[in-house]
Amino acid sequence: MAGTSFLSDLLSGVTERGRALLFSGSKARDRVVDTDIETLCEMLLSSRGEASGMAIAAEILDRWSRFNAAEAVQFLHMLSDRFGAEAAELDKAIDAYRTDKSPMAVIALHNAAEPRRQELLRRLNLAPNGTQKLVRMRERLLETKEDRADLGAVDTDFAHLFSSWFNRGFLTLQPIDWTTPAHILEKIIKYEAVHEIAGWEELRRRLAPADRRCFAFFHPRLRDDPLVFVEVALTRSIPSAIADVLDESRDHIGPDTATTAVFYSISNCQDGLRGISFGNFLIKQVVEDLRRDLPGLKEFVTLSPVPGFARWISKIRDPKSGFPLSPEDRNTLILLDDPTWPEDKARADAVERVLLPLAARYFITERTPDNRPVDPVARFHLGNGARLDRLNFLGDRSVKAMRQAHGLMVNYLYKLEDIETNHEALAQRGEVAASPAVKALQGKIELGLPEKTNDIKKAESLSGS
Repeated sequence: MAGTSFLSDLLSGVTERGRALLFSGSKARDRVVDTDIETLCEMLLSSRGEASGMAIAAEILDRWSRFNAAEAVQFLHMLSDRFGAEAAELDKAIDAYRTDKSPMAVIALHNAAEPRRQELLRRLNLAPNGTQKLVRMRERLLETKEDRADLGAVDTDFAHLFSSWFNRGFLTLQPIDWTTPAHILEKIIKYEAVHEIAGWEELRRRLAPADRRCFAFFHPRLRDDPLVFVEVALTRSIPSAIADVLDESRDHIGPDTATTAVFYSISNCQDGLRGISFGNFLIKQVVEDLRRDLPGLKEFVTLSPVPGFARWISKIRDPKSGFPLSPEDRNTLILLDDPTWPEDKARADAVERVLLPLAARYFITERTPDNRPVDPVARFHLGNGARLDRLNFLGDRSVKAMRQAHGLMVNYLYKLEDIETNHEALAQRGEVAASPAVKALQGKIELGLPEKTNDIKKAESLSGS
């Protein structure tokens, strides 16, 4: 990160020179201190000097970092209300385009339609650590936006700019191992979102063995702060339970003898970059690197959680939901209310008989209003072109997994020659790529369909059906 440090030091030096100009003399200092933040934002947009502009940007971001919750909301509303597109200029550009549809008129219309806050954010980004502070600003925006839909346009501008600033071309893939600097390893512990890392000893077990790998994406403007990372286990078979991967007493193998790479945890690290996709690039890049370094690897799979499954089961269990569940299966699902059900084999077998076919339907058939898979992890992997390969009953018996998915885990298979076909099938036709075994499970659901009326029975007998 030496190059990044040099750039940051250079920007800091320019900013300090700008501050010296901006604050030269006690009257000038008082004038800036007394200036409200909206006026500072207008000054930044009209600034022509690079050093003074960076100094103003730094002053705005410094004030932002000290805002309480109410002041932060007020600032975000100011961005929404005061720094949108100039209505008069936009009307003028629209009128011009109606009479002249040339490429230059299109550019003029585009420029007029762009909200002023986009340029403001670009200039704020020039301040030292500006990118990091803007990511934190969007974190607070996302927290606020849940209750204030009128801030949606501001978030759209953040997302638009971040999608360019955090383009794959700017990201660097770095291996994370036990020799990685401690301040980065601390963040791996902090950001792990799937299977909690209890401390340094557990982190060592995940990183130090020869049959374990970890990779992270970094951005040059977020110093030593990963954007997303993936943990990988090298094995000789596809695991069905996370305990087989994380067990400290497991047998270690030599990397050259491994046939399977298992992606068992993918963690996004920056809440302010929500919706900016890195994981799809990360997995594909890691697959390529592992294939190059370990040619003995033949299969690339995940061992993934199913965070929305228990919520869906709870919904369809309700007779008012209208889900066509047989009375017998509905009664079996009552067993889930007793947290000790996995300890009794008879009850566990009964739950498995009902739960796995329902899980197959959950993945293959159930859809969001915009026709996407309902499970967020499934949307990610299936959207990347993976195949739903296997459902693992009680694959994770942690408290979190039992609460979110009744212990269910799944394997998604990444087969490079099928990725594009699988992706297109989902994107164009809404078809989920699934193994024959998973598809067969869906056919085992006993649907509690309403009894046919006499008229329907008579019609079917006449038609010979």
